[in-house]
Amino acid sequence: MSLRHALLGLLVDRTGSGYDLMKLFDTSLASVWPATQSQVYGELAQLNAAGLIAVVSEGPRGRKEYGLTEAGREELRRWLTEERPQQPPRNEALLRVFFLGVLPPEEALACMLRDADLAAERRDALLELNASVHWGDDLLSVNGRLVMEYGLRLRTMQEEWARWAAGEMAAARERAGAGGRAAGGEEPIPGDRAMSGAISGAMSGDRAASGEEATAGEEATAAERAAHRAERAAAGGARAGRG
Repeated sequence: MSLRHALLGLLVDRTGSGYDLMKLFDTSLASVWPATQSQVYGELAQLNAAGLIAVVSEGPRGRKEYGLTEAGREELRRWLTEERPQQPPRNEALLRVFFLGVLPPEEALACMLRDADLAAERRDALLELNASVHWGDDLLSVNGRLVMEYGLRLRTMQEEWARWAAGEMAAARERAGAGGRAAGGEEPIPGDRAMSGAISGAMSGDRAASGEEATAGEEATAAERAAHRAERAAAGGARAGRG
């Protein structure tokens, strides 16, 4: 997808100025393909020069209203039917996970929980946007709801995965500590069990607040439950994407 095709799509059944399209973009496509005002206006100028859109009316203060040309409609159709979607080649969040071993264990666990909280915040922002949009039965609304549902499921899966990953890290640390103690008879590292309990509480939502200690078996069970939820959410997101 590109900004060019996003703007062509918005002009399929309407005309609009750069201001109109920017407002529509913010409420419908910004979560999928973010763009600034300067990018939108610059792309409109290029589309106009290429003959894919045309100025249909002009108003005061240089306002221009654009409409889709037949060439623009054909380009949009070609993009929809002939070009394969480009999958994002980079994922900074997952790249960081590979190198969390560089950090002290407490910081690594905090990073995972931070990612979980960020995904939850983004999901909540989508929920707020969803509640503010008047969804109709026009094609843009129908398909927009599909995209919104994909975003909600994706953010939910990301949050659950990050909390599951944090639980896995805590359980692995607990197992490593137990192995070291069995081999050398060492005392537990201060704070290890408290940290494991905090992570398990973040996953279950109650034990961290009460300060109750968690066993390695309980942590593993919580991690498995979170993993199953993440798998179900991922499967749901995939189904929504195929829809």
